[in-house]
Amino acid sequence: MAEASYQRILLKLSGEALLGDEDYGIDPVIIGRIASEIREVLNTGVQIAIVIGGGNIFRGAGLAQSGIDRVTGDHMGMLATLMNSLALQDAMERVDVDARVMSAISVHDVCEDYIRRRATRHLEKGRVVIIAGGTGNPFFTTDTAAALRAIEIGADIVLKATKVDGVFSADPNIVADAQLYDCLTYDQVIEGKLGVMDANAIVLCRDQGMPIRVFNVFGSGNMMQIVKGGKVGTLVR
Repeated sequence: MAEASYQRILLKLSGEALLGDEDYGIDPVIIGRIASEIREVLNTGVQIAIVIGGGNIFRGAGLAQSGIDRVTGDHMGMLATLMNSLALQDAMERVDVDARVMSAISVHDVCEDYIRRRATRHLEKGRVVIIAGGTGNPFFTTDTAAALRAIEIGADIVLKATKVDGVFSADPNIVADAQLYDCLTYDQVIEGKLGVMDANAIVLCRDQGMPIRVFNVFGSGNMMQIVKGGKVGTLVR
């Protein structure tokens, strides 16, 4: 097997990625397949941290639009990320991977608090670290949390897992001839409003020189190709 191109990565998974064919919640088949692919990457010696969203259960901004107080809605969304993180931890353990859930909000009975030094120590010991609770603050998305945690733990790259093959000039589900970009700058993403991640996350990555690769999480072997240096999806740098 080719040597991995990265020592430490942060994988950003959306909650919607766990839906599969379900309308709500978590598809056991999908989460099991994702866990198996993560195990394969881990076996190359790459250290893996994961930030996961909660949009398959609750999304704070969406709840706010329905009349719920925005701060309350965001706190509900943070709890949804914790539910997804625990489900992913279980899936990882079922494929014999040691995983730890660490949360930005304190839920001591079910997981550890997120502490940067402790998280990096878990990574150094070969454990997958699943970071829940976003940033722990309302008004910040899990995209921003992913950028922040990647920088904090010294990751080499953020892998943004999506349902499409990368960043397109338009929605490929609507525009048949939409162009897939191989590489973009942070400023091109921001100025073009390309929707890779929210603007706060892009600016944070730009200011700290954190590259982002956007790829299709449902493409078999995509994650492995990326860690071995393959040009899968779109690179933002």
